[in-house]
Amino acid sequence: MGRAGCCCCGAERLASPSLVRRFRPLLLLIIALCCGAHIGQCQVATPQCRIQKCTTDFVSLTSHLTPAVDGFHVEFCKALRAYSACTQRTAKSCRGNLVFHSAVLGISDLMSQRNCSRDGPTSSTHPEVHHEPCNYHSRTQHAHTHSHTHAHTHSHSHSHSQPGYLFCGLFGDPHLRTFKDSFQTCKVEGAWPLIDNDYLSVQVTNVPVVTGSSATATNKITIIFKPYEGCTDQRVYQAVTDNLPAAFDDGTVSSGDPIHISAGADGATGKVRALWISERSPGHHVELHAGYIGVTVIVRQLGRYLTLAVRIPEELAQAYDATQDLQLCLNGCPRGERIDQGGHLPLPLSPPALGLQLQHLRRPGYSSQIQLSPYGTTQVFSVEGAKERCREQLEVLDIYFHSCVFDLLTTGDANFTVAAYSAQKDMESLHPHRDRWRIYPRGSAISTLHRDSQPVKLLALLLLGSLRAAFM
Repeated sequence: MGRAGCCCCGAERLASPSLVRRFRPLLLLIIALCCGAHIGQCQVATPQCRIQKCTTDFVSLTSHLTPAVDGFHVEFCKALRAYSACTQRTAKSCRGNLVFHSAVLGISDLMSQRNCSRDGPTSSTHPEVHHEPCNYHSRTQHAHTHSHTHAHTHSHSHSHSQPGYLFCGLFGDPHLRTFKDSFQTCKVEGAWPLIDNDYLSVQVTNVPVVTGSSATATNKITIIFKPYEGCTDQRVYQAVTDNLPAAFDDGTVSSGDPIHISAGADGATGKVRALWISERSPGHHVELHAGYIGVTVIVRQLGRYLTLAVRIPEELAQAYDATQDLQLCLNGCPRGERIDQGGHLPLPLSPPALGLQLQHLRRPGYSSQIQLSPYGTTQVFSVEGAKERCREQLEVLDIYFHSCVFDLLTTGDANFTVAAYSAQKDMESLHPHRDRWRIYPRGSAISTLHRDSQPVKLLALLLLGSLRAAFM
């Protein structure tokens, strides 16, 4: 009674500082086995040990942060220092608690990876709240704080969780990742709405990439930020091939009054507006930040085609009526527009690009590479050749890799390799749930492994690795 810890004997001995460092991988495995198996016998924390509160506060402080936004590093380090200080305050009551000790080790690892100094400012879990109606995070945090206080006053009230975010991406021939993490390859030639709600509209225009194939690619993107009273009037951003502007259609680069202090990577502070554009690479990479609705959009041009990645709060993505139900990010492509077969993307048996190029190659004067446009050359790829080229950029053999192979076989355009790589990196930057990043083609050996035997094999590998590390 009254003893904190996990359901594993000898926790106090394992938690000594020297053994913690030596047996760190094994400790993490024990926690995963003990607390993740739902056996109902693991005490994560007693009322005296407040490690769960420390972790919850850290999640609250970082849930709105994304590496794509300026100031991410500074704010993340401040949150880590606050997390560390919280664990120090509860250290005495958490002796022998493996969750506590794994958290301490995790904080140390993260601070090393992010080059965070031990000394410096910390984030406050109860900051003086300045309600900023044109900042989505401030607005929702204010509502959350108010409802939380109301819940304490009225015990029958329900507390509200922090806002959740959704991700959608489009790239290649084209490959769509929906809000539900469904991965589809579609025809969708012409203009199609990706997002259409009360706050934001995103429409893409797709054109055929090669004669003889139903695959298309995006050559135009139109984004409409709808008026929001007191924050911004309507702004329209439009990108087309060879014209990726760093401004809205009216020539402005931002909208709304300066709203809040933003810490930069160098620690400097400055005010940002409700809506602004950031040009990361002229003509190739633009980011649009709508702070008043918590939306980030990344637009790129790679080769002759465009890619798109969007992060949006879930509650706003669901703000639409019956006339706005055709949204590819929300509901996916119509069945008749799908190229993949229920998540399985068959590779072209006779790639259209390969057949067309071979006709040219039979003519005198043509080499194995044919200059078709100022964007580069097309090349005759075999299946193995396409896989080899894609492996140069994509180490994980997930759906992004498979899409890359499909695109190379279909078009012969090596720019699609970079498009798949950039789409994957944008997803990792904006997708709020790391455990959902990887999607594998249905029917593949990797997909079968992950679906049927991943838990057993993963735990086995972790155990082997942990035991090896323990005795080194």
